[in-house]
Order: sequence, then structure tokens, then C-alpha cells
Amino acid sequence: MTSALREDALTARVTDAMSAGPDGGSSPWLGVTVLDRVDSTNAELVRHPRPWQVVTADHQQAGRGRLTRSWETPPGMAVTLSACVPAPVARAADLGWLPLLTGLAVRDGLVSLGLPDAVLKWPNDVLVTTDDERKVCGVLCELVPAAGLAVLGLGINVHQQRGDLPVERATSLALCGLDVGREDVVVAVLTALGRRHAQWALPARLPTLVREYADACATIGREVAISLPDGSVRHGRAERVDAAGRLVVRTDVGETAHAAGDVVHARLAD
Repeated sequence: MTSALREDALTARVTDAMSAGPDGGSSPWLGVTVLDRVDSTNAELVRHPRPWQVVTADHQQAGRGRLTRSWETPPGMAVTLSACVPAPVARAADLGWLPLLTGLAVRDGLVSLGLPDAVLKWPNDVLVTTDDERKVCGVLCELVPAAGLAVLGLGINVHQQRGDLPVERATSLALCGLDVGREDVVVAVLTALGRRHAQWALPARLPTLVREYADACATIGREVAISLPDGSVRHGRAERVDAAGRLVVRTDVGETAHAAGDVVHARLAD
């Protein structure tokens, strides 16, 4: 099964969804561009950064994940989307929260569509607990400092069956029993992303964002192994996410805060 993306309908649907939400208000999104194929939606917006613009594609051929991993999506089966948002230099200390709030917004959107078992693995992977904590969405964010913007990129597996997925630890919305079209997923995620960015944009609301992220993050309280960019591995218990979005891990030598790295959750005892 595949589902279509209709450029002429997406912006209007997002505008309606945001005005009808509990907070009301207007939508910040100025337009959604739908491409048949693209190397990478992130690369497309980094080349031509425009605030509050969104690019999605039916077929992404050279997408990138964290730590330079490649990611290609088959036509019509997934949502690949990048959104360009303000990232003011004056908020430099809080920019680390943009990737985290993107993952949280995806989780918000999927819950609103009927997937209550979606959780976060720090910093921004979206997992589904009812499918053995397999990954349904990944996030890659890039700053465009000269323009004071950030490109928030995400990829969500929608219609794939198990054999369509590149790795065993991946899942899709279909495999999790959620039968929705890609357009519905785009609308739900952009609605949530607009609200989460508005929350981040007001420093007084940042503590609430930190708390709500922590509530959705399955990493906290778990024994974890962190593969760091220098190749080393650190083991310990994930205690919390601090005000800068770093994962605080307690080891036998004390607490350390990590701003980047791959987190591997230890399996819970049966």
C-alpha cells in the first residue's frame, strides 16, 4: 500500500489543524513543497533556506542519518520531510534542544494518530514499545548559522512490511497496526512541530518542554551504553536530561553529561 501527498492540500490542512487545536492560533508554516524525488530533503532546504518552509518528497535517494549513515526511502512508502525554522543566535545556549523537540513532536503527532506506545530514545529516535522498541522514525537537524535558521529533518516509516526495511531493528506504522496515509502523518507532525517550536521560542516555557520531553523519553532510568564519537563506549545509568538537552549518565566514577553519541538501551530483565 502507498498513499499520495497532495501539495495543494497539505498547507491548508496544517493551518486548519493548528487553529483547531487546544491552543488555537495561526499556523507558522508558509508552504509545503512536495517533490517527486530528491537527493535529500535536508540538503534541499540547506541549499535554499527559507523560514517556515517545508519540503517533503515521494522518493528520497540520498538521505542522511546521524553519524553519516545513509538512508533511502522507497517511493510512496515513507514520510521524508524537512522543515526550516528560526534558530536565533541569541538562543545559542538552547539550540541543542531543536533536535530533541523534533523527536518529541514526531512522537506527539504519532500519538495523536493512534500510536500511544511511541516513545523517545535520547536524543531523538522514535521507538514503538509494542514492536520490541524498534525504530519508526529518525531525526537529523542542521543549523544554517548565517541565516539564523535550522533545518529539522525527519523520516518516518509508514507503509513498509518487515521485508521492506533495511535493518532488523526498524519498524513501520503499518507493522504497528496504524493504518494511516502519509498526508495524515505530515499534517499531524507539522502541527505538533509548530507547537513545540513555539514552546521553545519562549525561554519561560523551556522548563515545561524539558519536563515533557523527559516524560516521553524511555532512556531515562535505563542502563545504557553510549558509543561516543571518538569510538569509546561508556556504560551507566541514564539519570536525566539536563536543561541543555544533554543526557546525564551515572557511572562508577560519578555523573557525566553527553551532548552527542549513540545510546544503546540495555535490555530489561524478564
